[in-house]
Amino acid sequence: MADSLAKAETAVLEANGRDVTRAEESGTAAALVDRLRLTEDRIAGMVEGLRDLAALPDPVGDIIRGWTSPNGMQIRQIRVPFGVVGIIYEARPNVTADAGGICLKSGNAALLRGSSSAAESNAAIVEALQAGLVDAGLPAKAIQLVPGPREVTSELMAARGLVDVLIPRGGAGLIDTVVRNSQVPVIETGVGNCHLYVDAGADQQMALEILINAKTQRPSVCNAVETLLVHADVADSFLPKALRTLADRGVTVHGDARVATYGDVVPATEADFAAEYLSLDIAAGVVDSLDAALSHIRRYSTGHSETIVTESQASAARFAAEVDAAAVLVNASSRFVDGGEFGFGAEIGISTQKLHARGPMGLPEMTSSKYVVTGSGQTR
Repeated sequence: MADSLAKAETAVLEANGRDVTRAEESGTAAALVDRLRLTEDRIAGMVEGLRDLAALPDPVGDIIRGWTSPNGMQIRQIRVPFGVVGIIYEARPNVTADAGGICLKSGNAALLRGSSSAAESNAAIVEALQAGLVDAGLPAKAIQLVPGPREVTSELMAARGLVDVLIPRGGAGLIDTVVRNSQVPVIETGVGNCHLYVDAGADQQMALEILINAKTQRPSVCNAVETLLVHADVADSFLPKALRTLADRGVTVHGDARVATYGDVVPATEADFAAEYLSLDIAAGVVDSLDAALSHIRRYSTGHSETIVTESQASAARFAAEVDAAAVLVNASSRFVDGGEFGFGAEIGISTQKLHARGPMGLPEMTSSKYVVTGSGQTR
């Protein structure tokens, strides 16, 4: 599949160019166009992700745990595929390759329902993936694109018994619609209102570098930081530098009244602190204590990725223990919360629910389990 996708680069880029042109002509927001756009480097990343997946161990058949009961029976819990996995996603056509690869490697068939904005891109990618499957002696339809009008998505959500699990990946509206309306079991991926808290004991240069990376390296993705919280004890020294540096990089700061004393900001509203901007915007506030930071995060977090910058082991330990999120980072950018960066090869998405899969979803998260009990005639 990786080799076939690499060979199809020109066709994929041409198809993507047509999708991007339509999106721009229709007035699509720049952040969404960025998610839609493919480049040679992004296709190379998709290819490399597939090759990384190929090199990973197959999770199917792994023994999760096993023991021998007092009566001599052997009991083993073994990883098995879900079966048929439906993935409903918006814009980002790189998801097509990641999802197809992860589903295949974990023994599942994939039904890929991408958005109409990426229709030509997704079709070209799936055509390449299917050619790779055929070259490997596998059925082309192990990975399928689900085309058609909007009503098809409702049909997919109603296909209980035909589809084993649905995974929505996209904005809050899409995820909420699937969670509320699907008759098929759903693994919920979440939006990312990710916070960066600069503690009183922070290395301020480190904090500045993490802030700039987490906000500006790629602002249109779910693990980009959306809210900055600064302890009052370091606000005088940190915020002027932070506001200047953010402004130099084109970031609009939506600050509370205390942040506004350190530079020009847009007055922050309640909605600003709840927002997943996916753009060069950030909410910012000053807090009087670690407790206040934890309280703010508890109120506004979407449970995705939350970061503290501190040299205090006590503060780091409390933050890690008390923040309720799929990922908690200490002195590192939230941009690392990613299946590829975690060594998973790629990811289906980042789950913010609390069931079997939470955080970046790699191969093990795309399996269920069954118990195999081996006896020698025991009866109860």
